[in-house]
Amino acid sequence: MLRDERAADGPPWHASGPAPTSRRPAALVCDAWTFPGFRTSGGAGQPAMAASVDRLPGVVTGPGYGAQMRLLHTSDWHLGRSFHGAPLLAAQVAALDAMVALVRAERIDVVLVAGDLYDRQLPPVDAVEAMSHALAELRGAGAQVVAISGNHDSGRRVGFGDRLLARAGVHVRGDVRTAGEPVVVPAADGGPDLAVYPIPYLEPELARHHLDVAGARGHEAVLRAALGRARADADRRGRMRRVAMAHAFVAGGTPCDSERVLSVGGAGLVPVRCFAGFDYTALGHLHGRQVFSGGRVRYSGSPVAYSFSERAQVKSVEIVEIDADGTARAQAAILPAGRGLAAIRGEFADLLTGRAHAGAERCWVQATVTDPLLPRDAMARLRGRFPHAVVLLHEPPAVDGGGASYRERTRGLDDLALMQRFLAEMTGADPGAEDRAELRTAIDEVGRSGAEAGP
Repeated sequence: MLRDERAADGPPWHASGPAPTSRRPAALVCDAWTFPGFRTSGGAGQPAMAASVDRLPGVVTGPGYGAQMRLLHTSDWHLGRSFHGAPLLAAQVAALDAMVALVRAERIDVVLVAGDLYDRQLPPVDAVEAMSHALAELRGAGAQVVAISGNHDSGRRVGFGDRLLARAGVHVRGDVRTAGEPVVVPAADGGPDLAVYPIPYLEPELARHHLDVAGARGHEAVLRAALGRARADADRRGRMRRVAMAHAFVAGGTPCDSERVLSVGGAGLVPVRCFAGFDYTALGHLHGRQVFSGGRVRYSGSPVAYSFSERAQVKSVEIVEIDADGTARAQAAILPAGRGLAAIRGEFADLLTGRAHAGAERCWVQATVTDPLLPRDAMARLRGRFPHAVVLLHEPPAVDGGGASYRERTRGLDDLALMQRFLAEMTGADPGAEDRAELRTAIDEVGRSGAEAGP
């Protein structure tokens, strides 16, 4: 049973279904959960998104198993997001399937979702349905759920009904004013209880007033204020296992192209020392798995890749064990990969026929064409081989200017010669007769328009 310090205790809840037969499987095949309107396969002609999870060694730690509280840390679901216009909900649902199965097989006590539940403040209906079913399935698998809003979420909207949901063991914190109020999970291992301190994403100009620290400026200042509240509360309670949750950009972290910048010029960075005093800190915002402070502070990363900059990442969740003395250990559990990402580069003819690119044919593809001129209908022709090509870039060979500046190379040229030089440097080839005629026509039309307009 979960106790929320702001709500009366609800009735005890017991997981249904048989207990796992193996405590330490080498691989786990998930029972897919589906709901109306969704499938965990990629659809006709697309690879199935198998909900299988390969765990890294060491998730369960020897004969002492059972003397810890066990957490699953995830973040940045971004439900409702698309990938260059293509829907991702099937891949997101497959990842959530895997989490549900992990909760059952690893007997997880609490699932921590560290922000960006949705991709935008007003999510589409199918994303809201996916969220509703995911929370229900995670709870039904036997875990309590504690989630916070991220910078993509509307905190007040995702926190709707939190006090009521808390009675069922699901806590979604979006109200900044609740920072410092824990979710307390009574221990089942004979040790101290677990206090989870969920800190929703803090927009500095708004949060400083809600936290009664009007003089605080910037992300670090308001986060320190919120965590100070949490530490003060934990100190009053005495011996407990302490976990913090936050959605922030820790200095030294490695960002991806898919993350929204919190502020310009590095003002959104917070030092990792802000999280001192907690046994474990579950972070969200950065989409790649990252570890700080000897493993006590971690980003789980997003369950699905949202940009080509993430193509080398292995998506996972953190399985965390916290002993009675507060010692925390964590390992990654790998999630289903879904459709792969590939960045290919070369001359157009080679991209269309080269055997070296065969592995990209079933992936999302970002193609960089290096021909001097971009061929006509390049994207349509690429999709003949790579049906999931979504990004086309053109990088022609650089033109050697002999060390002279562009101004020096173009000094004294008339309009036509200047435009011809520009085209030559951009494409790597001199414009042909047809191109020169079109340039001359354009220059003449601009001249006539200027004359008609008058001074």
